[in-house]
Amino acid sequence: MLRSMYSGITGLRSHQTMMDVVGNNIANVNTAGYKSSATVFQDVLSQTLQGGNAPRGEQAGRNPAQIGLGVQLGGISTNWSQGATQLTGRATDLAIQGDGFFAVQQGGETLYTRAGSFSFDSNGTLVTPSGGTVLGWSAQDGVVGTNGPLGPVQLPVGRTLAPTQTEAVRLGGNLPADAADGTELVNSINVYDAQGALVPLTVTYTKTGTDAWQVTGTMPAAIAGDPDVTAFDSPLAWDPVTGTFDLTEIAVPAGGLAAAGTFNTDLVISLGNPAEAMTQYAGNNSISALEQDGAAMGNLQSFSIAADGTVMGVFSNGLREPVALIALANFSNPGGLEKVGGSLFRPSPNSGVVQVGAAGSGGRGSLAGGTVEMSNVDLAQEFTNLIVAQRGFQANSRVISSSDELLQDLVNLKR
Repeated sequence: MLRSMYSGITGLRSHQTMMDVVGNNIANVNTAGYKSSATVFQDVLSQTLQGGNAPRGEQAGRNPAQIGLGVQLGGISTNWSQGATQLTGRATDLAIQGDGFFAVQQGGETLYTRAGSFSFDSNGTLVTPSGGTVLGWSAQDGVVGTNGPLGPVQLPVGRTLAPTQTEAVRLGGNLPADAADGTELVNSINVYDAQGALVPLTVTYTKTGTDAWQVTGTMPAAIAGDPDVTAFDSPLAWDPVTGTFDLTEIAVPAGGLAAAGTFNTDLVISLGNPAEAMTQYAGNNSISALEQDGAAMGNLQSFSIAADGTVMGVFSNGLREPVALIALANFSNPGGLEKVGGSLFRPSPNSGVVQVGAAGSGGRGSLAGGTVEMSNVDLAQEFTNLIVAQRGFQANSRVISSSDELLQDLVNLKR
């Protein structure tokens, strides 16, 4: 009778713990990045009343007779399944789709989290709501190296991008074969010198005869009042048999452009390309200056975060350049991580060695911007567990009450 009473006590204690775990899960049903927990029970030692033995001769074998001494908490396991993704629209909110954790520096300690509700502080550092610093790697000249130590992910506020001199210009389209001799077709495109100064390049196509054109490029002089600079002036002949022009590229020496700006390298003018050649067919004029590879000086204006964690800076000159890379970590045994509050985890001896790298590599998931991962708590399951814990507690309390009544009857035998 006393054994049953003490077994009931262990049942009360264990189901109270189960109730605590279920209550905590329900409380965190809307906590970003929260992973639900579940209790695992196991029996306590059993008292052997009669040992077992093997069959001998005509005597049959006998099984051991044991009485259990109650239940105990075997462990509390964490459910690492993916939580639902909630759209927030904030560029700094990130959700991990797959395995992995964000690395966070907080209180001088590196911790890990699935909650990706981040923001930039006044220094341009990516931080958590509790003030932790999100870790990763900074880019040098647009290149991110993941072999170095982790550091704060920072957006270089006030960063300027050096100008890029135009080295190649691509022209394309169709010159009308039925145009009259002397017809002039003019296009213009802006190019940039080594100092980022904008220099208009005017390209003129003059029909000089059947299947013959003269292509001329001019730039305004850097000094007002000086005559325009002729960058190139070349004949252009069309071969109707092959359907190509005899000239596909014009090289303009940098020295010939000195009067128009500071050009340190030659300028290459491409007349079409193998995939999209310049043509001469009867019909409408579609000749145009398609693209050039230079840019003026740019200031950092905004950013975007790619699926691999690359923080891409968007500059005022239209160029984009990586400025940082957000690190992701994973563990061989995530169940061994220790919860420390604030949706943060701390490694333990049983979690395994942390493996840090870029998202989408080494078994780490990808990132989704403008979203956060919500709790993976299943309310239907938790309410069911709530009923199970309550009934388990009630049943064990009945065991104690029944044991007490038996003891009372025993005492009442002598009156």
